[in-house]
Amino acid sequence: MWFKNLTLYRFNKPINIDAESLEKALADFTFSPCSSQDISKFGFSKALGKHGSALVHSANNRHLICATKEEKILPGQVIKEAMEEKAGQIEAEENRKLTKKEKDALKEEITTTLLPRAFSRRSQIHALILPEIEMILVDSSSATKAEELLALLRKAMGSLPVIPVTFNVPVEHTLTEWLKAGEAAAPFIMQDEAELKSAADEGGIVRFKQQVLTEEEVLAHLETGKEVHKLALHFGQSIALVLQSDASLKRLKFSEEFRAGNDDLGNDDPMARLDADFALMGSELVALMHALVEALGGLPKDE
Repeated sequence: MWFKNLTLYRFNKPINIDAESLEKALADFTFSPCSSQDISKFGFSKALGKHGSALVHSANNRHLICATKEEKILPGQVIKEAMEEKAGQIEAEENRKLTKKEKDALKEEITTTLLPRAFSRRSQIHALILPEIEMILVDSSSATKAEELLALLRKAMGSLPVIPVTFNVPVEHTLTEWLKAGEAAAPFIMQDEAELKSAADEGGIVRFKQQVLTEEEVLAHLETGKEVHKLALHFGQSIALVLQSDASLKRLKFSEEFRAGNDDLGNDDPMARLDADFALMGSELVALMHALVEALGGLPKDE
């Protein structure tokens, strides 16, 4: 339930999204396990897993979706070794060298033969659709995986006018100014971890952990032209995070005190607790996005 990373996207055109129409759109693209000859399968699954029945879980017009991916684990080296062994046998029997086309066909044949015996692994990725602030937050540290989910969502909806979030002021410039000043803009609180990079393509990278960032040892790197590309922050007392220059947020951790906000509900009714936790998380992430946009100079206006 609690998101651990955020890759941020925003709508660049008006769009209406409601839970009922979204549920219908995703239904045609639900996840199904790999068959014996499938290398991978990707589709939407129940937003709340075993505790729910819907592909979309909504509260306060905030929509949680989940996509599941299954991949067959078939190492390239295994295929290569089997192909080379088979090719060697054929070449010895026919006393000739196989052509590249023949080897490619052989490789495909071996892959087809091995697939039914391959192990598979599954992974899930969640996204939070927030019409009120015209954003989609994907719980992934990988932009590639986030784009994969959005591509599937675009296919299901027919259209999805979203772009990666950028700000009027480059994030690294703002983070550098915060470090120079010795404090972040409220309600953010600077912590003890940062990564600094030189503006030059072949410049150095310096990483600090468990370090007082206002010390001369750190600030001296700013004098040489380095900029802050990663900075650990607290959002008030609720969320610890690392803000990166690409506008992504890594290693989100909701504080125990914040997560305890629904403890009075207990755990006797898992669905009720998940619904309450979703509402709690959703409200705080919306607040975080508002604060982030303000602190980082606002969003650019669409042409």
